[in-house]
Amino acid sequence: MSDYLLIQSQDPFESSATLRDYELATDLASAGNKVTLFLVQNGTLAGRQGANNAALSALSAKGVDVLADDFSLRERGISEESLADGVKATSLETAFDQFAAGTKTIWL
Repeated sequence: MSDYLLIQSQDPFESSATLRDYELATDLASAGNKVTLFLVQNGTLAGRQGANNAALSALSAKGVDVLADDFSLRERGISEESLADGVKATSLETAFDQFAAGTKTIWL
């Protein structure tokens, strides 16, 4: 199977396309692939506790690693402690490391 890095920059509360992107992540993981969803820019808004984003919360349960760019979080005043369960803050270097390792990358 393959490794996938899906980079999500859109706020799911403003764009319904993000739900389809989450479905793509779930489908890829269900097919046995290693999938990471990396939240950047306004995509990080979905990773807050209490954001009421059941679709994002379900990704972790389906085997998708959900990461949030720590710089984007700081820009939006979101602390690491206020992230929802299953969402981990990390630096953009994590994505660069995956690029270098040959991970298939899709900017959503």
